Amino acid sequence: MKKRTCCFTGHRLINRSDFDSIKAQVKKAVIALINKGVIFFGAGGALGFDTIAAESVLELKESFPRIKLILVLPCKNQTRGWSDYDIKRYNDILRQADKVVYVSEQYYDGCMQKRNRHLVDNSGYCICYLKRNSGGTAYTVNYAIKNGLMVYNVAKKYGESVITNSP
Repeated sequence: MKKRTCCFTGHRLINRSDFDSIKAQVKKAVIALINKGVIFFGAGGALGFDTIAAESVLELKESFPRIKLILVLPCKNQTRGWSDYDIKRYNDILRQADKVVYVSEQYYDGCMQKRNRHLVDNSGYCICYLKRNSGGTAYTVNYAIKNGLMVYNVAKKYGESVITNSP
């Protein structure tokens, strides 16, 4: 199952002016993985890259109806403190997801990391948007590499688009 599953991880704070180019890179990577037999795509439901990635998968479902979006969410009250606009986008994605998994009922310190580990532990591939070598995204990418996932970085400024070899 892992060979047919890809997770996403990336920064939350992304300039809106970069969304379209990032989405294009995500779609390119997703299509490459579909061509390798990947059909399950797991996203964490956070603002920023997770939202871009989930929307990309949903848009690609029109051309590739066999692919599935799986949301792995840290808690049921994840959107607490979000803007109305971001909550609407989140709810639209949630409504269209093929499966939703909550790692916790309520927020607690560490539930985001538990969500990230769950995504990686159940995947063979990872598409990331990594521009900094510190923080939650860097931790998750390093965890993915340590666990043998093939990692595609769609952040142009970081360097190589493929970070590791195939699992």
